[in-house]
Amino acid sequence: MSLHVEISHQRDVLLVRLDGELDHHSATEVRERIDREWSKGIYGHLVLNLSKLTFMDSSGLGVILGRYRRISEMDGKMVLCAVQPSIHRLFELSGMLKILPFCEDEQTALNVCGVAS
Repeated sequence: MSLHVEISHQRDVLLVRLDGELDHHSATEVRERIDREWSKGIYGHLVLNLSKLTFMDSSGLGVILGRYRRISEMDGKMVLCAVQPSIHRLFELSGMLKILPFCEDEQTALNVCGVAS
């Protein structure tokens, strides 16, 4: 299976929805698309909606951790939302649950980033 990446925004929040498998085959594309959009300089925060992400390996973890570092260095917030149980377990095992905020749904994540509904 492949990965579909949907990118949009709400105010200064870059919103990325991932659908499919984030693995070594798709990690570079995801990183480049997020970085290209982020480099426009109009966003302050990032929300990753993982509701349709069915698989992720260490390459995917690396992409997410790398984006978190970049955004944190710029005093932005990065929030993950709607994470499937198997993917959530991977975050838990990797220790990333300790540094990344998780929300149940996209609207809550946007609220955390300062976007009122």
